[in-house]
Amino acid sequence: MAADLITIARSGTRAARAALDVTAQNIANASSEGYVRRSVSLSELALNPLASSPGAINLAGVRVNGIVRNADMFRQSEVRRTGSDAARAGAEVQGLENIESAAEQTGVYDAIVGFEAALKQLLSDPTDGSLRASALEQARTMAQTFNTAAASLAAVGEGLRFEAQDGVASVNTTAAELARVNLRLSRASDTSSDRSSLLDQRDSLLERLSGQVDVSTVFAADGSVQVRIGGSGGPSFVSGGSAVPLTMTAAGDGTVSFALGGTAVTLSSGALAGKGQALSELTGVRGQLDAIAAGVITTLNAAQGTGADLDGAGGQPMFSGTDASTMTLALAGGSQIATAPAGSGANSRDTSNLTAMRGALETANPAGTMDRLLFGISSAVAGRTVTRDALESIAGTARVALQAQAGVDLDEEAINLTRFQQAYQASGRVIQVASDIFDSILAIR
Repeated sequence: MAADLITIARSGTRAARAALDVTAQNIANASSEGYVRRSVSLSELALNPLASSPGAINLAGVRVNGIVRNADMFRQSEVRRTGSDAARAGAEVQGLENIESAAEQTGVYDAIVGFEAALKQLLSDPTDGSLRASALEQARTMAQTFNTAAASLAAVGEGLRFEAQDGVASVNTTAAELARVNLRLSRASDTSSDRSSLLDQRDSLLERLSGQVDVSTVFAADGSVQVRIGGSGGPSFVSGGSAVPLTMTAAGDGTVSFALGGTAVTLSSGALAGKGQALSELTGVRGQLDAIAAGVITTLNAAQGTGADLDGAGGQPMFSGTDASTMTLALAGGSQIATAPAGSGANSRDTSNLTAMRGALETANPAGTMDRLLFGISSAVAGRTVTRDALESIAGTARVALQAQAGVDLDEEAINLTRFQQAYQASGRVIQVASDIFDSILAIR
């Protein structure tokens, strides 16, 4: 049994109107972040099952099955994964660049070289007050540059930890929002008008989370998602309508660690992982800087102890402190630089202890060690920058692939708008034809 023309045409107008509404929604949200293009799923409306009535003619119209989001879960997963890797690399490079700037711009290397040059000039006349004053001032400058470098590196660490803590707060806020979306999805029916919007929110929140931490997802039939941190075997972060808070702890050496509900979490990607790696690099750089400063202090104080100053008194320690941040000039005047060997009288022109001091300093080679430290930081920045650029390129390709499938193409939507308008008009014309036929039949006498 076939349906009448008016019923068929009415189903056509409903389908065309639904398609026009979806097309208009796509056009209106073409620039909305996180919006996934929708389309209408249509199927033939059959009155008679073909299996029971294979000879019957199915003239019953069209059915709107629902609204389909043009989102590919695999491509979305790739965007999250590659974006998380790129975010980790970007955060690490940014941290390393700040470390490089703090270590280079303070001028520790130049200060060491300047002090060594002043000691060499003092060899020409150890009794010259101006040469002694210059050497003493260079020693003061060197100590201060070590202090400044240590303070600058400490400031970099404080900045990284602040950003990491801010990232943790952002992660927890996003997780709470995702838990609320999960609840709404579990309560929404498959045909509810806001279900597609909820799914868009869910995917946007997941992408935002993946920018900070590495996440593993499992989707339920109702659209809700369970999220784990640190890989598929990591602790559960978001499950249903609840989210476990992420916490960060700073160690004494400045590095940070993360935990989820008391369970330690190792982050391998995301901006938080990158900041954690940068802090680990910073700890190593700070340790090397302290070692250089400690070597200078120990070497020069030992050399001072084996000599006599300009007044014939025994040499006193040139520096106090144990590392770059506590290094301080201890001598009160240039005359206290012990250029002569122990036991020499006042105003001795014997520079054997000064020569020994320079030899010990040359053996310790703080300038060369500092140069290698700076070169190592620069090399790390250059190498990680190449890695970051490659990962950003991969992430960009993944986003383009997703956008091609899930994004709104205004040209295509314009074509659909015309096509569905024509379909609506055609169905209206069928209704008019059916009415004319009915009127003609009634007019037959």
